[in-house]
Amino acid sequence: MNEWILQTERLTKKLGGRAVVSDVNIQMAKGDIYGFLGPNGAGKTTTIRMLLGLAKPTHGGIRIFGRDMRKHRMAVLRKVGSLVEYPSYYGHLSAVENLEAVRRLLDVPKSRIDEALATVRLTKEAKRAVKGYSLGMKQRLGIATALLGKPELLILDEPTNGLDPAGILEIRELIKSLPREQGVTVLVSSHLLSEIEQMATRVGIIAKGQIIFQDKIDTLRQRAQSKIRLGVSDPEEAWRLLLAGGYKADWDRSRLTVDMAPDETVAAMVAALVRNDFAVYRVEEEGASLESIFLGMTGGEGSL
Repeated sequence: MNEWILQTERLTKKLGGRAVVSDVNIQMAKGDIYGFLGPNGAGKTTTIRMLLGLAKPTHGGIRIFGRDMRKHRMAVLRKVGSLVEYPSYYGHLSAVENLEAVRRLLDVPKSRIDEALATVRLTKEAKRAVKGYSLGMKQRLGIATALLGKPELLILDEPTNGLDPAGILEIRELIKSLPREQGVTVLVSSHLLSEIEQMATRVGIIAKGQIIFQDKIDTLRQRAQSKIRLGVSDPEEAWRLLLAGGYKADWDRSRLTVDMAPDETVAAMVAALVRNDFAVYRVEEEGASLESIFLGMTGGEGSL
């Protein structure tokens, strides 16, 4: 049986009588990178604010490190780091000076500043005024601030939002390294499936305030069943021939596809087409994209 480091039970938040988060059950194990995925407005940030004690649930429970947040809020939050939306900082101060202000509030050793900056690879820029940082560097400084108290759980809300491809790659690789190098469990939210797919070990999909999928990322990938795409002359007639031969085929006026089959079956289909004077230009395996699965689950709302 799993020992969940974070667990919610029927977590619900109503605003103006309407449930913006409804009966959400999240389960995260130690060492997970949990991808919290959903379209903008699905309830991700509201859920995260409840996890961090920044918003009060209408009903439902939250347990972090096995402790009830209602009874042990301050003790739990001392071991949680977070970055919600954009990091706040003093632009005229350096990274070290910004972190020193937070360090005093947290009452942690000064050595944590150098350790946090090294983790996010900002050591060489530590003495520069933060107003001269790129957006990606500012996001890394925000993560360094969240790591300053040496948390066991790190919660990041859309940390790659607005970054260029190089900045996205930097943040992604940093997040992937944290469980391995720092022993930190990570919850990271995003509306971009392509980002979550490349770093998460476990994923929860939320739509219209409700969790519609939660499992290992590999389980989500298994839903992407492959098909065989055939490039042939006269695809409509080729489609009719395959149907008549008992093969399950689809034709959408632009391409001919058949369900994934053993190599021998694919060879038999191609041989039948050639015998009937169809030119076969190409035979390609085509996996259903995780993007299409995500859009199907969320009713067409979703990632860009």
